[in-house]
Amino acid sequence: MTKYLSTLLLVLLCFSAHTQTKNKSFVVKEVNAQITPDGILDEQSWSTADHANDFWQYFPLDTVQSKKQTEIKMLYDDDNLYVGITVYTAGKNYSIQSLKRDFRAGNSDNITLLFDTFNDGNNAFLFGINPYGVRREGLVSGGGLNLNGFTISWDVKWRGDSKIYDNYYTAEMVIPLTAFKFKEGETKWRFNSYRFDTQSNENSTWMNIPQNQNIYGLTFMGDMVFEKPLGKYSTPLTVIPYVNMISEKDYELNDGNTNIKVGGDAKIAIGNSMNLDITVNPDFSQVEVDDQITNLTRFEVSLPEKRQFFIDNSDLFGSFGGGRDANPFFSRRIGIAKDTADNSIENKIIGGVRLSGKVTKSLRVGFLNLQTGEDLDENIASNNNTMFALQQSVFGRSNIGMFFINRQSFKDYEFQDPEDRYNRVAGIDYNLISNNNIWNGKFYVHKSFAHNAGKANLSSGAFMQYNSRDWNFFEDVVYIGEDFRSDLGFIRRTDIFKTATMVERVFWPEDSVLQSHSFQFFPVMTWSPENDFLHTDYDLMGAWESKFTDQSEINVSYTHSYTYLFEEFDPTDLDDAIPLPGQLGYHYNYVSLEYQSDSRKRFAYSVAPTLGSFYNGDRFSLGAEMFLRFQPKVFLSLAMNYDRISLPQPYSSTDIWLISPKIDVTFSKSIFWSTLVQYSNQRDNLGFNSRLQWRFAPLSDLFIVYNDNYFVNSFEPKYRSINLKLTYWLNI
Repeated sequence: MTKYLSTLLLVLLCFSAHTQTKNKSFVVKEVNAQITPDGILDEQSWSTADHANDFWQYFPLDTVQSKKQTEIKMLYDDDNLYVGITVYTAGKNYSIQSLKRDFRAGNSDNITLLFDTFNDGNNAFLFGINPYGVRREGLVSGGGLNLNGFTISWDVKWRGDSKIYDNYYTAEMVIPLTAFKFKEGETKWRFNSYRFDTQSNENSTWMNIPQNQNIYGLTFMGDMVFEKPLGKYSTPLTVIPYVNMISEKDYELNDGNTNIKVGGDAKIAIGNSMNLDITVNPDFSQVEVDDQITNLTRFEVSLPEKRQFFIDNSDLFGSFGGGRDANPFFSRRIGIAKDTADNSIENKIIGGVRLSGKVTKSLRVGFLNLQTGEDLDENIASNNNTMFALQQSVFGRSNIGMFFINRQSFKDYEFQDPEDRYNRVAGIDYNLISNNNIWNGKFYVHKSFAHNAGKANLSSGAFMQYNSRDWNFFEDVVYIGEDFRSDLGFIRRTDIFKTATMVERVFWPEDSVLQSHSFQFFPVMTWSPENDFLHTDYDLMGAWESKFTDQSEINVSYTHSYTYLFEEFDPTDLDDAIPLPGQLGYHYNYVSLEYQSDSRKRFAYSVAPTLGSFYNGDRFSLGAEMFLRFQPKVFLSLAMNYDRISLPQPYSSTDIWLISPKIDVTFSKSIFWSTLVQYSNQRDNLGFNSRLQWRFAPLSDLFIVYNDNYFVNSFEPKYRSINLKLTYWLNI
C-alpha cells in the first residue's frame, strides 16, 4: 500500500499548473468620511470609489456577459471595509426564503462576496445580502471544491441593509477589518462575487467561472487592490456569556429537574491572523436539532456540526483523511457519549480552548483541548480531548498537513477496560489543488495507538480527480486496518480495502430545454484484508443526470449491489425479528428516479422513488420534499421518506416512515420562530422542537426552546424540556 501511495505521489508532482485568464482588478480607496449602512448610496464618498462590474453569466450559459449587471464599490479606513452594491433587475418580484439571517442562497435573489485575504486560493470569508437587507456570513475552505468546505454556521458582527427601487436594488455593508484575518501590510486580496437573479433566471459572477466549477470556488478570482497597505488593527476581545434556565423531565426514568446553567465563550484575536477561542461550561441547547435519517445500513450515519465553537477554521481540524470512510477527527464526538444501554446521550463539556489560524503566509496551525465530565451512573469517564494540526502550503494551492490526536482518561475507572483508557492517532496528508482546478487529490497515511492494540492499525488512502468541461473522473482508494481506531473520528467500518471510480461524460446542448446532461458510471468495490481479501461489497451504478434551463433537474440510475454479511443483520430493526443469516452473500438490484422542480418558485418540490430487490427480498422507497413560501415571513416545508421492505418468511417485512413538517416564521429581521416535527417509527419517536429567537442586539439573543418526545405506538411521553437562554455578544 505504501509503495502504491508513493507512486501516485510522484505522478501528481508531474502535473503542471495552467494559468487562467487575466485577472480583473479594482482599487479600494481610503476614506475618512462616515458611511451609514442604510442601503442608500447617497454618501459623497461613493462617487469617487472604483468599482467591480462586467459580470458574466454562470447559468444558463457561461460564455456571455450577464443580462442584468451588478456594480460593486469598496472603500476602507483604519477600522472598516465599506461595500456599496447596485444590482440591476427586471423588476421588483424578488424571491426570498425568509427574513432570517444566514439564508440559503440558491433558491432566492441575493448577492454574495468572497474575500481570499491571504491570496492562497484555499480559504475565504463570505458575506451576502438580499434585496430585503437580510444578511449572511460564512467560510469557504479547501478551495471551495465541494460543499464540505462551505459553511454559513460561522457568525461575526457586521452591519448592512438594502433599498429596493423600480428596476434595481442597492445595498451597503460595513464590515470591521477585525472580522477578517490577513497579513499586516497586505496590499491586495483576491475577490469574487456571485449573484442569483430569479426574475431573469440567471446566476452571474464577477470573474468568468466555467460551469463545471463551483460558483463559490476560489480558483477564478480577481484582485481588490488597497490604496495603502493594511495596518495592524487593535486586538479585539469578544466575550459571549450566557444564562440558561432549563426544566426537563425524563419519563422513562421518571426523573425531572430544574436548574440554571451559566457559562460562556471568549474570542481573542492574536495578531491579524490567529484566533483563540475559550469556552467554559458551554451549552448548545439553542442549536437546531438534527434532521432524522432513515438508516437501512449496518453502519453509523454522519451528521453535520452546528455548534458555533467548532466552526471557525474547522477545515484545519476536520479535513484530514477521507470524509466518508476515514475521518480521524469528527468534532461531534466531543460532548456525546454512550450510556449503559448503548444510547447516545449528552456528555457535559467542562471547558476548553481552541487556537487556530496562520502563523506565516503559508503555515496554518490548530490546537484544540476540551475536557468532558464524568457520569458515574451511566459509566461515562471524564476525558481530555486534544488535537494539534499543522498545514503547510506547497506547490501553489496544495498543502501538506500533519496532526496528532489524543483522547485520554486521567482517572482509573472500574467500569473502563484498559484499552479504553486512551486512544491516539497521528498522520500526514497531502492535498493537491492545481491552479486551474482541473486536478485535485488527497493522499494520506494515519496510525492509531491504543493499549494492547493489534498491528493492523493504519488508515491510508489516495484520491485523484480530473474535472474538465466535458469529462469528470475520479479514483478513490481507501485502506483501514482492522485495529485502526480513532475515538474522536468518524470511521464507518474497519478492515476494508475499498476502491471507488467515477467516470462522467457531460454534454452542453445548444438551443435546448436541457442546460446540460451527463452519463455516469460509478463502481464501488470493497474487500476484507483480514479475510484473505474476501470481496465483501460492491455497487455498480450507471446514471443519467440532467439539468434544465428552468433550473429543474431529473436523474435516473440503475444499481447492481452485492453485500456479504459476516454477522446476522436485521434491516427492518423490528423487535423479535429474525435477522438475515451471516456468513452469506446477497445480490440485489434497484432503479432510482429523482425529480426536482424549479426551486425559484413559491411552491417547489422534489420526489425520488426507488424500486428493486433488497438482500433476499424487495424494497420500494419514496422520498419527497415540498416547500411553500408566503414571503417574506412564512416558509413551510415537508420532508417525507417511506420504505417498504418485503423479506421472505420467516424474515420480517415492515413499513418505515419518516415524516418531518417544519414551519419558519420571521416576524421581523430580529424575531424568528420555527417548529420542527419529526415522526420516525424506526426510532419509535415523535419529536417536537419549537424555538423562538429574539436577536435584541447584534449576535445577542434570547431563546425559548421547547422539546417534546413521545413513543410512536403508545403516544406516551419520553422526554420533555423547556429552555430559556440569554446570550450577549460583548466586544471589549
